[in-house]
Amino acid sequence: MRTDRAAVPGSGTAPTVPSSRLYSPDLAPTQKAGRSWGGYNVFTLWANDVHSLGNYAFAIGLFALGMGVWDILGAFVLASVFLFVLLSLSGYMGSKTGVPFPVMSRIAFGVRGAQVPAVIRGGVAIAWFGIQTYLASVVLSALAVAVAPGLASWQDTSVLGLDLLGWASFVVLWVIQVLIVSYGMDVIRKYVAIAAPAVLITFVALAVWMLWRVDWSIAMDAGSPFTGADRWLHILEAAALWVVIYGTFVLNFCDFTRSAKNNRSILMGNLIGIPVNMLFFAGIVVVLSGAQFKLDGKVISNPAEIVQAIPNTLLLVLASLSLIVLTVAVNLMANFVAPVYTLVNLFPRKLDFRKAAVVSAVLGLVILPWNLYNSPVVVDYFLGGLGALLGPAFGIVMADYWLLRRTRVHVPHLYSEDPEATYAYNRGINPRAIGALVPSAAVAVVIALVPYFSGIAGFSWFIGAILAGVLYLVLPGRGAAPTEDIDGEEIAVPSA
Repeated sequence: MRTDRAAVPGSGTAPTVPSSRLYSPDLAPTQKAGRSWGGYNVFTLWANDVHSLGNYAFAIGLFALGMGVWDILGAFVLASVFLFVLLSLSGYMGSKTGVPFPVMSRIAFGVRGAQVPAVIRGGVAIAWFGIQTYLASVVLSALAVAVAPGLASWQDTSVLGLDLLGWASFVVLWVIQVLIVSYGMDVIRKYVAIAAPAVLITFVALAVWMLWRVDWSIAMDAGSPFTGADRWLHILEAAALWVVIYGTFVLNFCDFTRSAKNNRSILMGNLIGIPVNMLFFAGIVVVLSGAQFKLDGKVISNPAEIVQAIPNTLLLVLASLSLIVLTVAVNLMANFVAPVYTLVNLFPRKLDFRKAAVVSAVLGLVILPWNLYNSPVVVDYFLGGLGALLGPAFGIVMADYWLLRRTRVHVPHLYSEDPEATYAYNRGINPRAIGALVPSAAVAVVIALVPYFSGIAGFSWFIGAILAGVLYLVLPGRGAAPTEDIDGEEIAVPSA
């Protein structure tokens, strides 16, 4: 469609003309007819993402810190309830409007101000894309040496902090992911749908194998479990930290649900993929942790250690490949799609989905992510600080959409630079949103990073989100609830 002259019917007071600085086929709303994501696709998204190596490392770490089997299961029950509610609310926004997260943010932050939360989300994702690719490359390198021992000599030479075999493994996985993403969301959907069953079967088989090794009986804790009030505090904090891990996905879930057939698909996919799947995940965690501790009195750091100890070469290869397939699936969903939409939103005239995917991948490579991962200061302070900003951004978007606007959105105005359009605010920026974001983000970052607040650091995302939402509602400024609720079908494009 043309975006320079053809006026699109608006509210009756300000005709909307989609601006080429705000509109492109990748940013446009999706047509309701032809959307392809059903409940199974939403489920497979979680079936892959929940079972990532990073999540297993976090959950197994709870066992190492002193939480018993029942404590870990309780923490995941609480976390799954929170996430089901938050993701269902966030997912509905994408299904109703059909727009990706950078465009969704324009509702609260303005057509220009939306760049702020989008860049924060995209920046976190680019860093983690590189780190997750590196973690998968470690598994691939170990697999390569197991199959061809002569390749071990490649590990004797290091370039920019990574040995030659590591470089080869990283580049192979990097290219595979770029190729998949360059073909768009439909290919990602198909890859995830295929990967999910393989991942679930692998982890069930791994858990059964470990149970067989310990005569079907596991250790219930690591020897010094928490008791009393301290026990409940750790359960609550573990649940909160699990929600924080998904703070990124909670924010940009609409990138996926904009292609959902209907809201029922989202709810059903979330129901099976979050509470049911997360309890299944927690069960795998306690089996792997408790079984390994019973075997040798040690707590593993992630499932890759168990996989690498498999005595049968064929089974080792299959399990390692499954972990690699899993990590790629997680990366595509959690750490690739968000920065692609961020870059398209920044440069809609120059970048489309495919070009933005390449740019995002290059950025994930040039930051030398293995050096980031091996530097606790960088991971804890830089990425931890950026992550703490996601809670306030989520609080503002949710407060604006659900409490202030009551789900009413003028979708064509999301692409209009007309100063009278709903989301023009003050030269495209909503001072009310920025005024709520800055102090709440500062509080969240301080709580997350300053040692004095270590006792409540795990709750920084919630504190930031609630504070930002309250501030947004009480601060003065333009943003009265609109009466119009206009879809974007006239400027929509077919769903991928």
